[in-house]
Amino acid sequence: MKNNSLFDGVKSRRKKYILCLVALAVIVLFLFCLNMTIGEKNFTLLQVINTLTGRSTDGSYLITKLRLPRSLAAIFSGIAFGVAGNIFQTLLRNPLASPDIIGVSSGSTAAAVYCILFLNMNRGLVSIVAVVAGVLTSVLIYRIAFINSFSANRLILVGIGAQAIFTAFISWMIMTASEYDVPTAMRWMNGNLNGIVTDSLPLLIVVVFTCLAAIICLRHPMVSLTLGDFYATILGIHVNLVRTALIVLSVVLIAFATAITGPIASIAFLSGPIAKRICGHNQANILSSGLVGAILVLAGDFVGQHLLYTRFPVGVITGLLGGPYLIYILVKQNKGGQF
Repeated sequence: MKNNSLFDGVKSRRKKYILCLVALAVIVLFLFCLNMTIGEKNFTLLQVINTLTGRSTDGSYLITKLRLPRSLAAIFSGIAFGVAGNIFQTLLRNPLASPDIIGVSSGSTAAAVYCILFLNMNRGLVSIVAVVAGVLTSVLIYRIAFINSFSANRLILVGIGAQAIFTAFISWMIMTASEYDVPTAMRWMNGNLNGIVTDSLPLLIVVVFTCLAAIICLRHPMVSLTLGDFYATILGIHVNLVRTALIVLSVVLIAFATAITGPIASIAFLSGPIAKRICGHNQANILSSGLVGAILVLAGDFVGQHLLYTRFPVGVITGLLGGPYLIYILVKQNKGGQF
């Protein structure tokens, strides 16, 4: 009877998780259609479908060259940020362990801003440099934090210190650069979907699908790591290997997404906790956190472009959500004696 009850409980949780995934996917599809149909010129969904399938040329430039790349970039960057953030928070067992808080995104941002302000590179070259810088920054942070043994708290503290250094460097660059180049850098820093071109999307999409498939294959060892290194080792998990692989995959996701859209604030920070609240804490929440990330970016972009008195980059809108939640987490952990 107990075994049957346990099996029924697992089956029920799995069914709930699948239903949550379906509901989140439907919301993503709805927001995608909303972003494709509404703008300075509105289209019906049938007009959009006909244009995308080549049966009509009405509004072809607006739909295929502007709105489609923007919406796809929102979806796949949101998935990348959401999945990576959830992995960091799960592995380090700390809701503050988000890539945009512990410095993983800062290296990409600093490198990109330097290329924009002082080297006058085009967007393609800036993206390449941002990816490389993001990976190197993550390796440096991880190596400094890994002294004799791995420590989650040490990694978070080193990351926060690295973020402070990079933020100061970015501020110095903005203060000393030509005033004509600063707006371009500021738009990129705030996380912006403007200017996304179709040619920049295939690589991001391939990276997201590849990393996501690898992360899903590692979902069971990842859940085991949440029990602690000792119990994970007893269960036969190669702790350092699995942790390193998951962090590398997360860093690649963050680096490529940041290179395309800039560091969209709070998506990596918020997606995992929201997914856990919706789908439960008994799942790895890999896909659900990715879908929540896509929803946040799509919704933030729609609000910033159409519902306010002036247009704002998507990162400004999502950043407004992250601030109050960060304060809530800090107050909660302070009450729990974790600080």
